[in-house]
Formats: sequence, structure tokens, C-alpha cells
Amino acid sequence: MTDAIPLPGFTGSPLDRADHLRGDPEIWAALVRDPAARLLLLDGYDPLTGPEGRLGWGLLNGGVDGRDMALLGLIDGSPRFIEIRSPAPAARRSPALMAMLDSLPEGEAATYAAARSLADWHARHHFCANCGSATAPFRAGWGRHCDACGTDHFPRTDPVVIMLAEYRGRVLVGRQPAFPPGRYSALAGFLEVGESMEEAVARELAEEAGVRVGPVRYVASQPWPFPSSLMLACIAEAESETIRLDENELEDAMWVTREEVAAALGGDPDARFGAPPPYAIANTLFRKWLAGA
Repeated sequence: MTDAIPLPGFTGSPLDRADHLRGDPEIWAALVRDPAARLLLLDGYDPLTGPEGRLGWGLLNGGVDGRDMALLGLIDGSPRFIEIRSPAPAARRSPALMAMLDSLPEGEAATYAAARSLADWHARHHFCANCGSATAPFRAGWGRHCDACGTDHFPRTDPVVIMLAEYRGRVLVGRQPAFPPGRYSALAGFLEVGESMEEAVARELAEEAGVRVGPVRYVASQPWPFPSSLMLACIAEAESETIRLDENELEDAMWVTREEVAAALGGDPDARFGAPPPYAIANTLFRKWLAGA
């Protein structure tokens, strides 16, 4: 495959996150009053799209009506906000949402990812983890403060490794029961405390598929807003092709060739397996592997 490899999904947002604007209440008030200020339109956590399938933005009209808001940042100098809601919307991932993500123009899904993860973090952090008291947004919505004990809380990202084990020109793919029929992907798992990225790759491959690996190389990363992960894509050199499947984690796993991966990415109806969608970094990882990454 010689075509240029697209950016990983949920990256490339035009947002200027404007950290320097977050700490000044006077600047916040001016941004809210700005005639160019816009509010991201959401149905729960799902984006409402406008013309040409782009994200929908409504006028803020200089007021927040007592609502809690967060400043996503600036797009072309225009302040962009989201509403912080309580109680939290249902955090589902409907087929309609995933199909919409596939069709959003480049960069739009990345803006949505930032908005969704930030909104979800607020919805799950109304109370202080230190003393249990109620918290309130501060720093333009990029933190929550506890008046009772003075603790500040900030949005967190959970690191996840996603990896291909490679052995003699083939790579290991697996499927979970929740996947659509025929789809296989790279294996993945959360990093544990006190663990490096490379150690997590080796552990997850050993736990899920019984595959032992040596050197691990980093390939790319991607935010994953369900609710807030950072996917770290890697390729590891396997020591053998033996598979010992953990059926609590995977339904199946198999080794596939370059030709089989290319057929899956190309949507060949006779492909041995179905590839993950373009917005998933597993898709990027397959393409990078084919390109010799």
C-alpha cells in the first residue's frame, strides 16, 4: 500500500487550547460575552452535526444562564465552549455515533473527542476524592476545586497499549465477542501502575494470547474519548507463533500475512477478516506495519 497514511483518528483538531486564558476571571467573562463565542451542540454526549456533516455550534449570545461551562479553546479566534451537565448523560456508544465519527471531516472528530472526554470527566467528578465534599469547576472548566479541603482536581487520561506481535512476516490479530462479525484487531490493554509501555505490551500479549515477545517499538498514539484514554500503538517481535488463548479476554486470535492485512484494509469482500474502522488507531497501526514502520 503506497497511499499516504492518514493521521490517527481523533487527532488534528484546529483547536488552540489557549491555556493562558484559563486562569483569569476577567478574561473568562470577556470570552463569554464575545459575539463570536460558540457552544458545541450535543445530544447527551453525541454531537449534533450541521451543514456538510460538520460539528454543530450554537451562538452563546453573551450569557450562560447559570449553567456551568468549559472553554474548549479557540478556533480561528472564536471561543468554543461546552456545557458541563449534571446528572451525566448516558455514556453510550451507539452504532449511529460510531458511523458519524467515520464521516466527520478531518479534525472534527478530534475536537469532539476533547469535548466528550472533558464533559464526561466533569460528570464523574462532582465530589472530592480527598475528603468527599462537593467540587466546583475552575480554570475555565479545566479543573475542579474543593472548597472544603482546598484540593484541586484535573482531567486525567488513562494510558492503554495497543499492539501487533510480529513473527516471520505475519502479525497477530484477535477478536472480542463484542466486535462486529468477522472483525479482528490489534490486542490492547491498560497500563498498570509501576509499569513501562514496553512492559505492558509484553504482559498483555502474554496474558491474552500466550505470546512471548522481545523488543518493542513505539509507532503512534491517539486519544480515545470513551471515556478518556491515550492509545499507545506498538509493534513487538514475537519469539514464536504459539498461541495460548485466554478465552476470558478474546474469542479468537490468529496470525495474518501482509496480503491478508492489505485485503482487509481495502475492504475486499473475500478478505480473511474485517479491519477496524479508520478512526481506530488499530487501523493506523496496520497501515504503518504495511509501510514498514
